[in-house]
Formats: sequence, structure tokens, C-alpha cells
Amino acid sequence: MGDLALENLQRDLGNLNSSLTWLRRSFERCTVLTIKDEYTDDEYDQFENLTSRYARTTDLLISKLFRSLDTVELTDSGSIIDAANRAEKRGIIDSVSALRELKDLRNEITHEYEPNDLKDLFAAVLEATPRVFSIAERFLQYCERYTRTS
Repeated sequence: MGDLALENLQRDLGNLNSSLTWLRRSFERCTVLTIKDEYTDDEYDQFENLTSRYARTTDLLISKLFRSLDTVELTDSGSIIDAANRAEKRGIIDSVSALRELKDLRNEITHEYEPNDLKDLFAAVLEATPRVFSIAERFLQYCERYTRTS
């Protein structure tokens, strides 16, 4: 495995940790809010931060980190579904279909969504975020074999 691949993985892991810190902060702030039809401006801002940070973290994991790990392990990265299948084999994710659900929610956030659907969107992100934390934790644990200093 090349030094450049390891350096890239280390950098990407640092970005993941930073992203997780901000996602956790937003998640903790939003879990005390109730899901409702109307939000104050501050509540709306808090949920907007959460959804944005959820999308960013999910994208970082799926589109960047899985591929960085493939490069370190000298695996042809192929498509995102190929990377997801390898993540499942590594035990990082429970199933490709579960990861697909997280990615679909991310896509819903980043594309135009109806203001009337915010209640459902915010509820879905609150439900999905702990799964993102779990995947990120398993990813970090898996990568310890490459990041430990002797």
C-alpha cells in the first residue's frame, strides 16, 4: 500500500471526524425539538443545519471514504455499489440496501424538496442519523489497522 494512499485516507478520516463533530452537535440540538407542522426561525435553522450536515457526512462516507479505503487495500474502486458491497463484506455496513436508504435520504435533502414535506424529512433525518454514526464508528474502527502508529 502506498504512502500517498495512506496520507489520503488519514486526511479523509480527519475530515470525517470533523464532520461527525458538527453532525453530532446538530443532532443533539434537534433531538430535543418536537416534529411539528410549523417551526420557529431558530428551530428551522437548527433542522437545516442537521440536514445539511447529515448530507455532507453521508456523502463523505459513501463517495469518498469507501473509495479511499479501497485504494489503500489496492482494490479497484469501481462504482459506488461496488464500494458498498465491499463495505458490507468488511462489516462496516449491515447491508447495501440499508446504505442505499441513507444515500436516498441524502439525495432527497440535496435536491429540491417541498416545504410541506419538511416535517417528514426532519423526522427521517433524526431517525437515520444514529445509523450514520454507527457506520462511521465501524469505519473508523476498521481503519485503525492502517492508522495506528507503532
